[in-house]
Amino acid sequence: MQDLQKVRLDKWIWAVRIFKSRTLSTEACRMNRVKVNGKISKASTLVAIGDNISLRKDHFNLEFKIEKLIDKRVGAPIAITCYTNMTPVEELNKFKNWYGTSTEFRAKGTGRPTKKERREIDDYKDNQWDGEELDFGEL
Repeated sequence: MQDLQKVRLDKWIWAVRIFKSRTLSTEACRMNRVKVNGKISKASTLVAIGDNISLRKDHFNLEFKIEKLIDKRVGAPIAITCYTNMTPVEELNKFKNWYGTSTEFRAKGTGRPTKKERREIDDYKDNQWDGEELDFGEL
């Protein structure tokens, strides 16, 4: 394998399996959800070993330090050796609480939610995260 000096940001976060597709990683960069060393970064930003990446994904603030550069997608056991997860404990607990709770429950026989009920459910879920967005400002 070749020794890489720098890799595109969107390619690296896709290769280490933070996002399912390169399109999603590029979209996150375009929406100002990814910072490299504290600065909002475009998808074409070149990253190097030792850079710190903070990003917002599914209402969670994740932080990573690059340990190894790769530009091809690899399996999960190899991918986790390419970074150090520096996500704060509070965020990890929020992650465990969010996914560790039981699934939504709807009484048997009530059928699918109506459009109005679905909007109310979505509003309720969205309001749980108010005020927890990272302030990335403008480019």
